[in-house]
Amino acid sequence: MTSTQSQGSAPLLDVRGVTLQYKTKEHLVTATYRVDFQVFKSDRYILLGPSGCGKSTLLKAVGGYLAPTEGEIRLKGAVVTKPGPDRMMVFQEFDQLLPWKTVKENVMFPLLASGKASGRAAEEKAMQYIDKVKLSQFADHHPHLLSGGMKQRVAIARGMAMEPDVLLMDEPFAALDALTRRKMQEELLQLWDDTHFTVIFVTHSIPEAIKIGSRILLLSPHPGQVKAELASVPRDQAGAHAQEALAATIHEMLFTEQVEAQEVHHV
Repeated sequence: MTSTQSQGSAPLLDVRGVTLQYKTKEHLVTATYRVDFQVFKSDRYILLGPSGCGKSTLLKAVGGYLAPTEGEIRLKGAVVTKPGPDRMMVFQEFDQLLPWKTVKENVMFPLLASGKASGRAAEEKAMQYIDKVKLSQFADHHPHLLSGGMKQRVAIARGMAMEPDVLLMDEPFAALDALTRRKMQEELLQLWDDTHFTVIFVTHSIPEAIKIGSRILLLSPHPGQVKAELASVPRDQAGAHAQEALAATIHEMLFTEQVEAQEVHHV
């Protein structure tokens, strides 16, 4: 339980009974079924589950890009009906930056487009967050001159510069090599130490979920339903044994029933 929860304050984000569906050419796909969870201020909240469990679709619904078929999503008490600057997305693709704009211009863009800041104020805010992700010397570079990890730092700076109520991260490090991914995880936690921003982070990596998250929501295979919500290992107690024990618990909760069901089906 977080300190925010223990004080009995209202959740920042409240997801109640959310079923999400979308159409393909041939089928109506149910991505999630009656999902409930709450996110509190400064949470590092993880949506964890196997591929196809609807975790990215759920994140898009929180972002306002997909309306629930059933249930509702509330941010600070107001029903989410469309995208807004109070929720900023960071995707896993490297091409989410505008290629004709520099690093600084990319980070400034949503500030200017939303009217949240203009002129010198927008530039100063952009540089503040570019500095936080350690890219000040690359502020005037274009994206094609950056590595994959550097591009993701720019995307994170762009989202954080808006100072949204919640930062939405959809497997942002999945396309990176193992060493860069680990470095980006550490840098994200350092950013959180600096600002205590609220983040919802989608991943299918159990170790990544344990490392980054303060709370972890486990989603079942398609359609995604809540299996459990677990507290992660506190960072000041994050020894290998505690992490391995939690990883084993999560793996068993996510996959044991699935394997048993497959065995019954084959009998």
